[in-house]
Amino acid sequence: MAYLIALLVSAAGVATLDARFRLAFWRAPRAAALTVAAGTVFFLAWDAAGIAAGIFLHLGSPLATGIMLAPQLPLEEPVFLAFFCYTALALYAGAERALAARSGRRRGVRP
Repeated sequence: MAYLIALLVSAAGVATLDARFRLAFWRAPRAAALTVAAGTVFFLAWDAAGIAAGIFLHLGSPLATGIMLAPQLPLEEPVFLAFFCYTALALYAGAERALAARSGRRRGVRP
């Protein structure tokens, strides 16, 4: 359960930064939701392929809920994947904004 709580608290932190700087969901909610959902589905398919090939195995942990959505697929996995995609989207949007601001400052200095 601790792992799921840590993921949700971390996602709340990313959401706080997102709201403060209007990076993803607070700038374009529909596009952000579609991006996070598409990334999550892609990585779940990747996980399914890995599970089917015997590459990904779930080993029990006292930090996890123990709830399995499918064989070898714990509840925490899609939550982690959505968090991963959301974090990547927020980092991308933040980096894009920082680089644009930096470029704008450089243009303002030139004669």
